[in-house]
Amino acid sequence: MTIQSEISPDSCAKLDPATALFHSLSDPTRLNIVKRMAGGEVRVSDLTRELGLAQSTVSAHMACLRDCGLVEGRVQGRSVHYSLSRPELMDMLAQAEVLLAATGNAVSLCPNYGTGSTNADLTKESAR
Repeated sequence: MTIQSEISPDSCAKLDPATALFHSLSDPTRLNIVKRMAGGEVRVSDLTRELGLAQSTVSAHMACLRDCGLVEGRVQGRSVHYSLSRPELMDMLAQAEVLLAATGNAVSLCPNYGTGSTNADLTKESAR
């Protein structure tokens, strides 16, 4: 996907999938789940144990990631083993780490989404 520098009404419509992608990864729990799946398949029961979250919470996050096409499930008996559907996702997250390192993590100072913002506090609350 190429993001064009000029803004037009048509170009805003083209950003909707990108917005959805980044929004799906904006929740700390979902990001942790994705990072965990970089190591291979995982079941919801594994994640509940590892993350200390309720099964319903983990299942809801997995459903979000699945609906966005980022993860896929493989049924084995009564269990579903989830894995990343696109390995490029880890490449993108690695590049995000490079960008964060290059900017000195300046995004954490962002008044809207940084660690001291009201939105960050709401995000932390929703992750509990």
